[in-house]
Amino acid sequence: MIINPPLTMAILESFLEVGSLKWFYRQVNPAQQPDTTPVILLHGLPAHGYIWRELLTSLEEYNINAIAPDWIGSGLSAKPDARDFAYTPSAFCQALADFIQALQLPKISLIVQGFLASVGLQYALENPDKIERLIVLNTPLSRDVKLPWIMKQWGLPFLGDMATQDPLLVDRTLETGSGFVISDADLAIFRQPYLKTSAVGRALLATIRNLNLSKTMAEIETGLENFEKPILFVWGMADPWLSSVTVEKLATKSGVELIPLAEAKHYPQEHWSKEISPQIINFLGRKT
Repeated sequence: MIINPPLTMAILESFLEVGSLKWFYRQVNPAQQPDTTPVILLHGLPAHGYIWRELLTSLEEYNINAIAPDWIGSGLSAKPDARDFAYTPSAFCQALADFIQALQLPKISLIVQGFLASVGLQYALENPDKIERLIVLNTPLSRDVKLPWIMKQWGLPFLGDMATQDPLLVDRTLETGSGFVISDADLAIFRQPYLKTSAVGRALLATIRNLNLSKTMAEIETGLENFEKPILFVWGMADPWLSSVTVEKLATKSGVELIPLAEAKHYPQEHWSKEISPQIINFLGRKT
């Protein structure tokens, strides 16, 4: 049963089985527009695809085919046991590649935000021929990134087993990271998967324990320095967990742009979608 009500009738909700994994995703404008590239939006932890609801609505108004999946282990997507799915960046990257292939999308633009969404950057670096444009909201991408304590504790022995079964971890993390109040109605939707099954907590525990930030961040930082597709950084400059230093350095490259948001923090799409939507839509609409 689908438990997340669509924000508008234009946002469709679907499941797609890809091999042994079932993906849940939200979509606008599924009919392919001949002059636009489909967009995939990847969320971070501990959210799910609902965090893109406002931006999806804006993309729908401009007839852009946009898809926001819940990561495996999150939201309404499958939550396999760690014996059946490794919950490593490489496992997520392969699952994402299979999902995109199952959607029969030869080329996409990619929007990413947050911890775990960095897997989307790994996919882009490994498959540059499949990427039209890349948009990065606050996402770990440099060697100096450390997991914030509020997330690090989810992977600790004993404490992590308890912490990841607490539905209120969603409220604490999203509001701490965004720096602003989120409505009770929206928090209830973000919290729902944790109330439905303990499997989502176990998946989060496995994901945190397998992030391997030091290795993946080194690969991403090096890869982005040589990435030749257009990149737009939309960055909450008040992010308590991620510095803007690497982003500002990359923004000096040709083909890379930066939109700094002085007051926004880690989840800029949660409170700043109306402000950033025009720039994102303009960037997506340009011809390469």
